Amino acid sequence: MLPGLPPGDEAVIALRDVAKWYGDVVAVSELSLGIGAGVTGLLGPNGAGKSTILNMISGLLSPSTGSVSVLGQRVRGNPGIYRQIGLASEQERLYGSLSGREFVRVNAILQGVPDPNAAAARAIATVEMDEAAGRSVGGYSKGMRQRIKVAAALVHDPRVILLDEPLNGTDPVQRASLIALIRQLGQAGKTVVVSSHVLSEVERFARNVLVIANGKLAAAGDFRAIRERMDERNHVIRIRCDDPRRLAALLVLDPATASVKLDGPERLVAETGDVRAFSVLVPTVAHRESITLHEVVPVDESLASVFSYLVGK
Repeated sequence: MLPGLPPGDEAVIALRDVAKWYGDVVAVSELSLGIGAGVTGLLGPNGAGKSTILNMISGLLSPSTGSVSVLGQRVRGNPGIYRQIGLASEQERLYGSLSGREFVRVNAILQGVPDPNAAAARAIATVEMDEAAGRSVGGYSKGMRQRIKVAAALVHDPRVILLDEPLNGTDPVQRASLIALIRQLGQAGKTVVVSSHVLSEVERFARNVLVIANGKLAAAGDFRAIRERMDERNHVIRIRCDDPRRLAALLVLDPATASVKLDGPERLVAETGDVRAFSVLVPTVAHRESITLHEVVPVDESLASVFSYLVGK
């Protein structure tokens, strides 16, 4: 059984002892994992190796050592498998002079789709870009470019779909629409791998989570199991208010607060081992004592410290 593959699932994607390096820089090291049908979240901080992994799965990159297979076949140099894979890269690889419709149609032609026009129309409708399809891609917003890239990845109806940070730059409506689409693709039996550095995003669509840190698999399992491991450590919360000294003195009296220190004239930083209890404690105390809260933000929202912690485990 490959790491990361839920019990009873068949590996659609398999990486075995994979490493990838560029000169002296190691991007991925000793990575073995399996991914089955449904939606899998590839979670990790920026620079963790997520894009490199997706590019190796798609065949754009060859591993320095080890093997990568999709649907039981080696990927690199295998055009038959390429036609079963759709990739929406994080990088902006768009031709600005083309319209959205032309861009998606070109991808349909490259994939050998029998009716490129009809396929492009279906893919564009899927990502709700019909009204903007005739406009130049160069004039699209970031969120629109994300959606047209997803349309291009779906135009040939692939069995395996790789989406690299697809929610970056999207507004709340676009984000909700893409998340709903990702769920639908998983429910339809597709194998969907979505990379993200934001834990709350992955929670909304992923059936299974693979945590990548420093090019290695740090943790794997369903979201609840990953969350439980993350909750084993203290979380750092930054609070901005109109009376941080008095709020700090009150918070430190509660067992949910592990430590607290002042961090400027209107700010304090607290550590807690019980995020849920602490999230109730802060507004309760502030309201009772007539302290005005301006901001309550996890310092480690990027999760870089969490990933380091998981690797250390």
